[in-house]
Amino acid sequence: MDLINNLLLGFSSLAGWQPILIIVAGVILGIIAGAMPGLSPSTAVALLVPFSYTMEPGMALILLTSIYIASNYGGSITAVLINTPGTPSAAVTTLDGYPLTQKGEAGKGLGTALVASTIGGAVGVLILILFAVPLAKIALQFSSADYFALALFGLATVASMGSGNIAKALIAILFGLLIKTIGIDPISGVSRFTFGMDELYDGFNLIPALIGLFAVSVVFAKVEEWKMGSKGLVEVSNKLPSFSEFWKIKMTILRSSVIGTIIGIFPGAGATIASFISYDVAKRSSKTPEQFGKGSLEGVAAAEGANSSSVGGALVPLLALGIPGSATDAVLLGAFMLHDLNPGPLLFRDSPEIVYGIFTSLILANIIMLILGLYGNRAFIKVVSVPAKIMYPMILAIAIIGSFAVNGSLFDVAACIGFGVIGWLFKRFGYPVAPVVLGIVLGKMIEENYRRAVMMHGYSSFFMDKVSLVMLSLAAISFIYPIIKQLRKKNK
Repeated sequence: MDLINNLLLGFSSLAGWQPILIIVAGVILGIIAGAMPGLSPSTAVALLVPFSYTMEPGMALILLTSIYIASNYGGSITAVLINTPGTPSAAVTTLDGYPLTQKGEAGKGLGTALVASTIGGAVGVLILILFAVPLAKIALQFSSADYFALALFGLATVASMGSGNIAKALIAILFGLLIKTIGIDPISGVSRFTFGMDELYDGFNLIPALIGLFAVSVVFAKVEEWKMGSKGLVEVSNKLPSFSEFWKIKMTILRSSVIGTIIGIFPGAGATIASFISYDVAKRSSKTPEQFGKGSLEGVAAAEGANSSSVGGALVPLLALGIPGSATDAVLLGAFMLHDLNPGPLLFRDSPEIVYGIFTSLILANIIMLILGLYGNRAFIKVVSVPAKIMYPMILAIAIIGSFAVNGSLFDVAACIGFGVIGWLFKRFGYPVAPVVLGIVLGKMIEENYRRAVMMHGYSSFFMDKVSLVMLSLAAISFIYPIIKQLRKKNK
């Protein structure tokens, strides 16, 4: 009964034109920020925090959380249309989203991403409303060994990304892990592989690497083929998937939404890991796994359902315990403190109108995002009708601007171009690019938690801890099963 009363209190805080206008503005800004390479959800929220200072606390937080949830969907727009992930988690969306555009079915890719993001966001918010406090307490009980096992389970998804060649996928992920060792050692503080360059002390930034591997590599490939003078993809359709096509992937969307929420709850895991794991689970449980990587609607739905639902999951420890679950939540924590609010159990007791105002605004933001996305898809699709001689230089310009925007550093621009060359070489010789990103994303989490667990409890901690043992077993099965399956096919 208290929950219903609190939700009614939350909806009452949205009464009037001002809250609705703030949510609409937040969703539009979030979609634009998400679609722009270099502006991650955390950056988008951080840029708007100073502008929220003069607003009422409830309205300010509604604006920032609306931007947060919409930016995760915005990243899929450029991922589907020009193979350029607007956000790190949208890297998984490119695997099937861009092939759909190449087949002239960009409308299906964008439509699937939009619906999966909306449903995923709604599921994440629903779980947030119902189970915030107990789930946050469970997540806090995870040890370093558990986090290492979770990251290793995410790493095991590499087996499903090799397009039939697991060895090449494994080499790609090892390359990503190697890249992540560059910089200051997180435990001892010793510099590694920096070659005396100050810019490498923090290692390579993820955003320039991401843009280079996915976007710049495509430009280089087109230059090699000399297709700059060709026409754009003028036959691209803006037709959305039919109801029957959505119905076929309903379980993929729901399953991915639950996976994304659960992984989002664990501080530090984030939307990118959720997307990779969800994509792997979807491929393994699909009746047509051979379509993944070639324009599968299931693949797009799995990635987008997970990364949007992870927003609700990441807000669980922030609102229930005052512990940020992701980089964006750390920025939101700063916004709370800016308005003299302390997230945690006392916030639920003393200011329920703010907490449940955020909950109800997220529900409304998902609905507004769906409406704006449906009407905006036709405009978005016109991008791929631009002639190639204009579009590919434009992609390169966006990549350079996006890389520079991260830290205002020309080194990041050079890194973006360098990763573009690496991505081009990988694709030319049949090596998948996505595992490189997975290695970069998970590298720090794996190394830090492994070394911390060993220093605290020794190697036995990975097998004495029940959660860690279960996850390590699942990781082993996830990695070995595709290899056995592949060997059986060869023997036949």
